[in-house]
Amino acid sequence: MAFSPALLAYRLLTRALEPLAPRLLDARVKRGKEDTRRVDERLGRTPAVRPHGPLVWLHGVSVGEALSILPLAERIRRERPDVAVLVTTGTLTSAEVLKTRLPTGVIHQFAPVDGPAAVAAFLSHWRPTLGVFVESELWPNLLTAAQARGVPLALVSARITQKTADGWRRAPAMAKRLLGAFAHVWPQDEASAQRLSAMGARVDGQVNLKLSGGELPYNKAAFSQLSALIDDRPVVVAASTHDDEEIAIVRALDRLADRLFLIVVPRHPERGAAIAQALSRDGYGFARRSAGEPVTEETDLYIADTLGELGVFLRLADVVVMGGSFAPALSGRTVGGHNPLEPARLGKPVVTGPDASNWAEVTRALRDAGGLASVPSPAQLPSVVGPLLADPQGARDMGERARRAAAEAGSGLDRLWLTLQAHLPAAPVRRAR
Repeated sequence: MAFSPALLAYRLLTRALEPLAPRLLDARVKRGKEDTRRVDERLGRTPAVRPHGPLVWLHGVSVGEALSILPLAERIRRERPDVAVLVTTGTLTSAEVLKTRLPTGVIHQFAPVDGPAAVAAFLSHWRPTLGVFVESELWPNLLTAAQARGVPLALVSARITQKTADGWRRAPAMAKRLLGAFAHVWPQDEASAQRLSAMGARVDGQVNLKLSGGELPYNKAAFSQLSALIDDRPVVVAASTHDDEEIAIVRALDRLADRLFLIVVPRHPERGAAIAQALSRDGYGFARRSAGEPVTEETDLYIADTLGELGVFLRLADVVVMGGSFAPALSGRTVGGHNPLEPARLGKPVVTGPDASNWAEVTRALRDAGGLASVPSPAQLPSVVGPLLADPQGARDMGERARRAAAEAGSGLDRLWLTLQAHLPAAPVRRAR
């Protein structure tokens, strides 16, 4: 298929600029944006050996996208152990999170920069049998090169905002050409499906992989230790919080019972020091997990600024308040909320703020099932959290309703796996002994 003028211009420009990539990557290493030991992976070079046989390549850039890949990776490894799985991501944080979460035998690599040479090196080394993209950005060189090599591609769980769709309207022929590289397109919601169709995609159906995950893993020893220290105090977890939310939530819940133990889990743990400073200015005492500060009988506020431990903290909770949902009420910014299915899968009652736009359908389903409540601002949290803490059985019933609704939301993976299997060679026949 011929390239559109915009796509041809992109290819020529990236070819001309690609010799600068090593220098730009070195600068990113110095700023802590790349792994110095693995930066060559961004150029498509790696000492890792490709396993023999078919290989499914799963790609997602950010932490959320990378985590949403895990149920599919687990499904492939469980049902087709003869098929190797390669996961590529684009950020240090996503690589760090996946380090302890990837199923046995799954390989992780950093995605190559979208330059012709880096893409060619990556594809020549890994020779994927099938490629599954779990993101919303379209990388022209990567997509066209994979298609040219005959790699079947699927765009899965894509969320296309109106802003993104408007941007692609400036290059409609290029958008249609890139979307045409996909054999299957499965957006995560109806709005994205309509936008992708208008851009020229052939939409198969809807799948949201973020709905298909299992319970978050956790360290049992860490859970037991914290549980013993907290004892029988009621626990509220403020999960995946953003700037300004922490202090507002702490102030609001400070009105509740003296015995309340509040765990604040910032979305970005590196903000722990800033959160500690803000709380100190307001006169709050606390313990900070990343600093190894102990939890004592006097501790009632815990800053859980570590990576990969959300599963521990959610299991300790009697009530979970989802962060990222109060930003409009506090600063006018829009974050869109975070995944309420993570506490719901553990049978925890969920409370959100007014902005759950990134999870609108899920939030609606949980609310309709009676497993989630929303408040317009942090100041109203006591009116919902207080009664739940005063009625433990009522809170458990609400959590069970959330758990059942979360289970119903995760059926899309079955449909997706059925479609993807058609692009894999038949499984080897096991001989009876």
